[in-house]
Amino acid sequence: MARPGNKIIQAKLVLLGDMGTGKTSLVLRFVKGQFLDHQEPTIGAAFFTQILSVTEATVKFDIWDTAGQERYHSLAPMYYRGAAAAVVVYDISSMDTFVRAKKWVQELQRQGNANLVMALVANKSDLDSKREVENEDGEQFAQENGMFFMETSAKTAQNVNELFYEIAKKLARACPPKPSGINLHNERQERRGKRFCCIG
Repeated sequence: MARPGNKIIQAKLVLLGDMGTGKTSLVLRFVKGQFLDHQEPTIGAAFFTQILSVTEATVKFDIWDTAGQERYHSLAPMYYRGAAAAVVVYDISSMDTFVRAKKWVQELQRQGNANLVMALVANKSDLDSKREVENEDGEQFAQENGMFFMETSAKTAQNVNELFYEIAKKLARACPPKPSGINLHNERQERRGKRFCCIG
């Protein structure tokens, strides 16, 4: 719930990463508290909403969970364009997904939104015995690219809520308090209009 007098931020968030890294599982764990052992691959993209209250603001997330298959790659800009935050996910038990995650980061940097909050997420920390990507490698890459880094497990729920709370806090700090009066409504309407919001 929104706190009295607290600013409200509507933020588009996109998840990017290779197929099978657990993007949908992370979102379902965050939004519904669920985990499925056999999650069907996402087709195109899936849309979720969730509201988080942090000290500085109430953040309404519009979450786009994009498909990881290569054939859907060309659709990705449609979802990350205008995003306030991007979560790039890889699987700690697959070096290939880490290499692919780096390419996603480069693609996001090329599209040039300097204010984009970016998180690099090493998912499936429950598979530590099968680890191919060391924690330090992910942390270093994130640091070099101005992202924050977190290891998560959608299966055990480790750090899943913490990930989205950290994003919410960063968005709240980056968003100056809105002036009161009619301009607030107009600005929100204008921002909403620029956001890609539906699929035919």
